[in-house]
Amino acid sequence: MTEKHIILKGTFVLTLAAFISRFLGFFYRMYLSHTFGEANVGLYQLIFPVYTLGIAITCAGIQTALSRHVAGYVAKGKKKETDLLLFTSMIYTVFLSVILMLFTQHYAHDIACTLLKEPACKPLLLLLSYCFPFAAIHCCILGYYFGMKQAKIPAWSQLLEQSVRILSVYAVYSFGIRHGQHFSVSVAVLGMIAGEAAAAWYCLHSLNSYSETLSSRKSTDILFLRRLCCLDNLKAFLSLLRFSIPLTVSRIMLTLLQCLEAFSIPWNLQYYGLDRNESLRIYGVLTGMALPCILFPSALTGSLATMILPSVAQIEAENNTQKLRRLIRKVTTTCILLGSTCCILLLLSSSFIGVCLFHSPLASRYIFTLAWICPFLYTNTTFISVLNGIGKAGISLFINMFTILIRIASIYLSIPAYGIRGYLTGLLLSQIFMFCFCFIYLHYHYRFNANRRTAGLT
Repeated sequence: MTEKHIILKGTFVLTLAAFISRFLGFFYRMYLSHTFGEANVGLYQLIFPVYTLGIAITCAGIQTALSRHVAGYVAKGKKKETDLLLFTSMIYTVFLSVILMLFTQHYAHDIACTLLKEPACKPLLLLLSYCFPFAAIHCCILGYYFGMKQAKIPAWSQLLEQSVRILSVYAVYSFGIRHGQHFSVSVAVLGMIAGEAAAAWYCLHSLNSYSETLSSRKSTDILFLRRLCCLDNLKAFLSLLRFSIPLTVSRIMLTLLQCLEAFSIPWNLQYYGLDRNESLRIYGVLTGMALPCILFPSALTGSLATMILPSVAQIEAENNTQKLRRLIRKVTTTCILLGSTCCILLLLSSSFIGVCLFHSPLASRYIFTLAWICPFLYTNTTFISVLNGIGKAGISLFINMFTILIRIASIYLSIPAYGIRGYLTGLLLSQIFMFCFCFIYLHYHYRFNANRRTAGLT
């Protein structure tokens, strides 16, 4: 199977799984709202920045780095090293996640009162902490399979996680109703734990049926531990760790930005002259109606970015510049065409979506404005994945950091003067900057390498 067919097949599988999961999640949010009420669902939503930040700290960077390194080893025919790297990464991330779990449990009250400003979130945070070790195992194995260009296991684990989460909440709550017990929204957090545990178990179990995995290895434990502690494997893991640090920092900063946006946008809208209720209404329409419409097609580009990273890393390891340039050119063209098509469709249908589906003329205006970022937003996802694939995690971190600064500036400088339009303008400018910088950097990066080869310097 050619590289193109592998990427297309993996993208299709991951995209299908993502669409199904989002479809199930839509009705699940409706169920939670009807069952526990909007106020309790609000408490439940408040803990997600903590959850996302925890994943960013423990395993998000390692997953991407592992995917790239595994792809590089596969290209060199070093399959055994990939297994040892996976095992070493799992030890590191699980250890880190256990520390984070204990930290969250110890400071749950402080996090709830100081960061979230809602003491009622404390019991939810205590339960949430148990998700981190399972998520660490899940993320590492996903990174391993992505590096092997195997999309089937990650897709099924995503569907299993979502299904178990929904069914467990429904089963526990129904059991309680039949026996006269009324559970709080904490049941939804128990569902998160069940989903992560099921996904981690499935991913571990899948290793047993994979021909060259750790669990099917015939060597003795002593020999395995000797190989695990060998100097070469330690060097490989340190290389992976160095590569993952910029990714982890970038993910943490992006997560902190999301938290900052959640608090800062309503506050700065009040500086613009709106009262508290109107500020929250505008923020709710923007984040709960308009942005989900813009981001829904990103399931496709996100899947494409996930599949292209190991392919880029493998071609880079083979030192085949021409092949890599053709791949990047095709993927970039596809993303731009998809983004342009979505932009046109959203511009034409913004009134229908906002008024008929959400019953909000304000949502129509926001969708119309945000539609212009689609060609840049969808392509940038792939550009960042390409940069990570060729080992330029530091450049990726710089781009994300500068993009964050643009968005923060739009919040604190533009919103008080121009209202929410200032923030929307900042979003558009940040995506344009990212697109232009990535495009120019990749163009000159490969042009420079080509000139060096022509001059006989490589």
